[in-house]
Amino acid sequence: MPRPRRDGTPAREARKQKLPDRFVRTIKAESAAFAVWDTYQRGLACRVQPNGQKSWKAVYSRGGRPRWYHIGDASAVGIADARRIAARIMADVAEGKDPVAERMAERGSGTFAELAERYVEQHAKRKNKSWRQADALVRKHLLPRWGKLDAKSITRSDVRSMMGRIEAPVVANQVKAAASAIFTWAVKQEIVTANPCIGVDGNETRSRERVLSDSELPRFWAVFDDAGLVRSSALKVILLTGQRPGEVSHMRREHVVDGWWTMPGEPDQKLGWPGTKNGQSHRVWLPEVVRDIIADIDGGSTTGFVFTTGSRGNPVGKLAEAMRDICAEIGVEDKVTPHDLRRTFSTRVTRLGFGRDAMNRVTNHKEGGIADVYDRHRYEAENKKIMERVAAKIMALVGGAGGGNVVELRSVS
Repeated sequence: MPRPRRDGTPAREARKQKLPDRFVRTIKAESAAFAVWDTYQRGLACRVQPNGQKSWKAVYSRGGRPRWYHIGDASAVGIADARRIAARIMADVAEGKDPVAERMAERGSGTFAELAERYVEQHAKRKNKSWRQADALVRKHLLPRWGKLDAKSITRSDVRSMMGRIEAPVVANQVKAAASAIFTWAVKQEIVTANPCIGVDGNETRSRERVLSDSELPRFWAVFDDAGLVRSSALKVILLTGQRPGEVSHMRREHVVDGWWTMPGEPDQKLGWPGTKNGQSHRVWLPEVVRDIIADIDGGSTTGFVFTTGSRGNPVGKLAEAMRDICAEIGVEDKVTPHDLRRTFSTRVTRLGFGRDAMNRVTNHKEGGIADVYDRHRYEAENKKIMERVAAKIMALVGGAGGGNVVELRSVS
């Protein structure tokens, strides 16, 4: 008994019979499209449209849903050829293939550059808040090599070769992850049939725990300025506030009011603000030394990005590159990244006795739990004290002003 239609009306009985050529020529169209199934070849049907057009279809199931493979016009393809093609399609399906998806991929994959662009516009910008980071990796490491290649022609060998050309193991893993995300989406959209990144092992890496020691802080601080005024200022603010490098580089003057920097959780495309990484709005106190740093590059403007390079007012970039140059200049083999400056700040929070909860709170690091729902106290006074104390401690270590009266706290509730 056939299942009823979604609107509740009864479904028609399936029409099945052996389909000779003369039957196809004489079958009459009806007010609604219908199919007549061949009892000689499993999965073969003649689809008849209300306008009288007839076509051969090979029908099979994939994921519990029917897939209709168009064989050709019934007036041009005879029943013998239609059965032969349908038999081949059914054999492919039995081997785990998906002929409809393969045909769609053959027609619509295009170059990898086109596929990457479609992924960004149709998916990443809507679903992934940090899409710019992955897109930058794709543009730097993948497009120069894969950009003009047919997307469906890229193989595991190409992925392994790409990873072998990237010196930093962590970066190679990140690039592979970015590529895999593109191909995973493309498979779901039936643009390609396989993700070549699957089965390619990532590089072994160790969890990064790099923080600047008391003796390293003054050495780094002394050469920050070699990165240029704007980049130097941004790196110092990351170290003194513990905020994420991507959020510091996109700091807006409109978001700084009376010493408090408010970061909206959601992106603002008009302002070029990317939103916070965890999607939660965050309000952080800027210690006096940080406000002084910002004032030095203020220029009297009350709008726009705080840290800009060039004449267009774009947010500062290449902070990681600046840190690599700084490490090379002072001879540090264990390279330090901008995120390590944030980690150094966080370590100072707990070392001064404020505790892990305080550290997570001022750095907008969400650990989750029921407290996130019910604890709405904003701890502004406590947060302000933490930010001032940590910044003052760092400045005392680097030999700057404002640190002379700092006392190591054993316990602060």
